[in-house]
Amino acid sequence: MRAMLKGLTKAAKQGQADAQYILGKYYYNGDDGEQDYAQAVKWFTKAAEQGNTDAQFRLGICYYLGHGVKKDHEQAVRWFTKAANQNHTKAQLLLDINY
Repeated sequence: MRAMLKGLTKAAKQGQADAQYILGKYYYNGDDGEQDYAQAVKWFTKAAEQGNTDAQFRLGICYYLGHGVKKDHEQAVRWFTKAANQNHTKAQLLLDINY
């Protein structure tokens, strides 16, 4: 797992959005005991800014729940909306239910 994490981190640092998203998930979920919401937000943000809809959705969740960032429903809605506008089904449903 460590070798895979090293390669994933290298790809993420080189700007690969999918690698950034996967690394964010790794830290968010605490795989191998490495849970770190601040690191998750860092990588989700990098991927989200490149248009990765799953990262946009996850970043919205972080803002909504206050995981790794201060709770900010305005930012949560911003990221959910970006994902929803790109046909991210979960983001669309969440916005329909809550906002």
